[in-house]
Amino acid sequence: MAVACAAPGSIFCRQLLFSLLVLLLFCDACQKISLQVPSHLQAAALVGKVNLEECLKSASLILSSDPAFRILEDGSIYTTRDLILSSERKSFSIFLSDYQRQEQKEIEVELSARGKKTIRKRQTKDTVLRRSKRRWAPIPCSLMENSLGPFPQHVQQIQSDAAQNYTVFYSISGQGVDKEPFNLFYIEKETGDIYCTRSIDREQYDKFEVYAYAITPDGYVLEYPLPLFFKVEDDNDNAPYFENKLTVFSVPENCRSGTSVGQVTAIDHDEPDTLHTRLKFKILQQIPDHPKHFAVHPDTGVITTTTPLLDRENCDTYQLVMEVRDMGGQPFGLCNTGTITISLEDENDNSPYFTETSYTTEVEENRIDVEILRMSVHDKDLPNTPHSKAVYTILQGNENGNFKISTDPNTNEAVLCVVKPLNYEVSRQVILQIGVLNEAQFSKAANSQPPTMCTTTVTVNIKDSDEGPECQPPVKVIQSKDGLPAGKELLGYKALDPETHSGEGLRYQKVGDEDNWFEINENTGDLRTLKELDRESKFVKNNQYNVSVVAVDAVGRSCTGTLVVLLEDFNDHPPQIDKDVTICRHEKDFAVLEPVDPDAPENGPPFQFFLDNSANKLWTLESKDGKRAILRERQNLDYNYYFVPVQIQDRHGFAAKHVLSVKVCDCTIPSECRMDVKSQRDVKPSNVILGKWAILSMALGSALLLCILFTCFCVTAQRTVKKCFPEDVAQQNLIVSNTEGPGEEVMEANIRLPTQTSNICDTSMSVGTLGGQGIKTQQSFEMVKGGYTLDSSKGGGHQTLESSKGAGQGMMDTGRYAYTDWQSFTQPRLGEESIRGHTLIKN
Repeated sequence: MAVACAAPGSIFCRQLLFSLLVLLLFCDACQKISLQVPSHLQAAALVGKVNLEECLKSASLILSSDPAFRILEDGSIYTTRDLILSSERKSFSIFLSDYQRQEQKEIEVELSARGKKTIRKRQTKDTVLRRSKRRWAPIPCSLMENSLGPFPQHVQQIQSDAAQNYTVFYSISGQGVDKEPFNLFYIEKETGDIYCTRSIDREQYDKFEVYAYAITPDGYVLEYPLPLFFKVEDDNDNAPYFENKLTVFSVPENCRSGTSVGQVTAIDHDEPDTLHTRLKFKILQQIPDHPKHFAVHPDTGVITTTTPLLDRENCDTYQLVMEVRDMGGQPFGLCNTGTITISLEDENDNSPYFTETSYTTEVEENRIDVEILRMSVHDKDLPNTPHSKAVYTILQGNENGNFKISTDPNTNEAVLCVVKPLNYEVSRQVILQIGVLNEAQFSKAANSQPPTMCTTTVTVNIKDSDEGPECQPPVKVIQSKDGLPAGKELLGYKALDPETHSGEGLRYQKVGDEDNWFEINENTGDLRTLKELDRESKFVKNNQYNVSVVAVDAVGRSCTGTLVVLLEDFNDHPPQIDKDVTICRHEKDFAVLEPVDPDAPENGPPFQFFLDNSANKLWTLESKDGKRAILRERQNLDYNYYFVPVQIQDRHGFAAKHVLSVKVCDCTIPSECRMDVKSQRDVKPSNVILGKWAILSMALGSALLLCILFTCFCVTAQRTVKKCFPEDVAQQNLIVSNTEGPGEEVMEANIRLPTQTSNICDTSMSVGTLGGQGIKTQQSFEMVKGGYTLDSSKGGGHQTLESSKGAGQGMMDTGRYAYTDWQSFTQPRLGEESIRGHTLIKN
C-alpha cells in the first residue's frame, strides 16, 4: 500500500517532504549490517532485525530508503511486496531522527541471496482469490491543534497494490472513529482518503492510533490491518500559571546576601520540553519597594536575598508581584502573575533594657516569701518569644542569699522577693545590682553591635520589728555513748532572744522524738534519757538520732531547732548467724557460714569460729577471710538433721554460742530438700525448754498414774469374798526394769497379772517415757507368781514386799497384804521418779 498526499501544497505533505530532505542531507552513518536472506521474499516477510537503540536511543521518525522494506519501532524489517533478488546483493538505508535532540542517524543494510526459487504468479482469471502480502506501510502524519479548517480537512490517503487487480474497499477503526472522541475521522471507502471533521485539543488528545483495512466487496481481506499514527502538533494556547495561589516564604532577619528564600513553581499544559513550555520568571514589584532586597532566578524560580539589611523591627513582611511567561520569556509568549509573601523570622538582635535606672523599696525584718518590688523592661524583638523574654540576675548585694528575683511569665516583669529573713540589728540597708538578658542567645548579626547587659540599682531599706527567739544554728550536734542508760542528762538545744541576746524567759518543748528516748527540761532545754540508747535501733540513721525542739517566748513567738545525738558505738552485740543450714550433697559437701554483727565495723569482723568438743568428731570448721567459715563433714554422714554447736567471736572477743540445725540432704539446691524429720542427732541442744502444755501433760499423766495405782489397791484391800491374787501369790514378783536404747518413740510399760484363775485383777499402765535426742527410758511393773518384786538395773539388790515389812510382822493372808505395807513400799519409789522427772525438765 502506498501513502500519498492528496494536495501537494498541504501542510502535511510539506512537513513530510521536508523531513525526508533533512534526513537525506544531514544523517550521520552509524553502522553497516549484512543479512543473508532467500532470493525470493514474499510480501510482509520478516527479513531480519537491527538494534536501533545503538544508533539513536529515542527515535521519533524511522524511514527506509527503499519502499520495498518497512521498519518497525523495535528494529524489525519486513517486506512490503514480493521481492526477487536479481543480483546476489541488495542494499538500502534506514534513517533515524530525533526531533527533540535534533539528531539524525543512518544504518546501512546489505542483503545477500542464498538461492533462487520459482515464483508462482496469481492470474486475474483465477476463480479462487488467493491472499497475497503486498506493500502496506504507513507514513507518519501529524495534525495541527486548534486548526481553523475548512472541515472536513484531508489528512492522508492509503492505497493497496491489490487495487490493480481487484475492487478494494477501505475502512478504519480505533480512537477518533468508533472510540472516544467519536466521528473525528472518516475514510472514503473507494479512494482511501482520510478526513478530519473538527479541530482537536492536544491537551486532551495528543495522538491517535487508527487501524486501516482493505477488503474486497465480498469480504475477502487483502491486507493485514495497517496501523496509522496521527500526532497532534501543539499550539501555544495555554498560558502558564503559578502552582500555588497563595505562596508564603520565611527567611531569618539579618541573613547574609544570597540566602535562598524559596522556589516558585508554575504549570503550563502545553507540550513539555518545547518552546511553548519554556518558562521565565521575573519580579515585577516589591512591596515595600525600597530598598530592593530580593531577586529571582529566571529559569529555576529560586528567590534569594540581595542585601544583609533585612530588619524585622523595621519591616516584618514583604510582598513580591511576580510574572511567569512561556516561549522563553519572549514578548509574544503567554504570561501570568502571582503574589509571593515573604515573612522575616525574628532573631535576638536587640537587648532588653530597664525603664528606670534605679529603684527604692523597703521591707520589715524577719519577713520571708514576700514580694517587695516589680521592675519592667523594654525589648524590640518579637514579644512572647525567647528573643524577648527576660531573665533577671542579682549581680551584687545578695551574698547571704536573702533575695530571689524571678520573671512574671504574663508581664515579663522582674519580681524581687525576700526568701531569707533580714536582720535590722545586723544591717539596716541593702543595695542590689540587677542585670537582665534574654532567654535566647544573642544573635551575632553582621550589622548588630556586641550584646551588652543592661543593669539597674535597687536600694532595700530594712524596717525594725519586735522579734521572737532565734534558733541558731538550726542544727546542733551532741555526742553520746551507745548504751547510755536511762536517767542520764545531756546538754540540750539553746535558743536566744535577738533583742536581749539571752535565753531567759524561753520555754522549750520537744516536738520530734521518734522512739521517745528523751524528755526535755522546759526551762533549760536539756535532755534526760528515758531508755537505754541503742545505736543499732531502726530509728538511728548514720549513727545519728534526731530530736526536734521548739523554743517559745512569753508572747508565743517560737523558733524550731534540731538536736542531733551522735552515738559512739559500743560493742554490745555479738555476731549473729542464721541457724538453719543445708548441705546439698550433689552440689558441695560443705556449708558457708556468714555471720553479721549489728555493731559498727570497728566492733565487728574479723570473726573467730570455734566448734564445740562434742561436734569435733563429725565436723570441721575452717575460717575464711575473717568474715566467713566453712563447715564440712569429716566423713559422709547419713541424710539427716544434726545439731552443731558453734561459737563466734568478734575482733574484741565478744562471743555468742549458736546451735546450728544442719540438714545433710540428697539435693542439688537447698529448696529441693524434702527430707522428713524422724530423728535429730549428733549433739544434744544445751538449752531445751519444755513449753507449758508439755509440763501440764506430764503433770496430768503422773496424777493419772497415782489414781490408777490407788484405785487398784483399794479394791484389792476391800475384797473379802475372793482374793485379788491367786493362791500362789508368794511366787509372784513385781519387776521394774530400766532399759535404754533407741527404740520406738513411744514405749509402753505394762503392769500385768497372768490369767490363771478368774479371780485376777489386771492393771496396765504407762509409767513414763522421758528422753531426748534418741534416748528413751522404759519402766515396766509386772506382777507374777511368787509375790511382789522390784528389779532395778541401777541398784544391784533385789527387794521384795516382804522385805519392807518389819521383822515381827506377819502376813494376815497368804495372798493379801495390808494397805500400810503397800504404801510403805511404793511411796519412796514414786518420790524418786518425781525427782528424776524434774531433773529432765530443768535440763
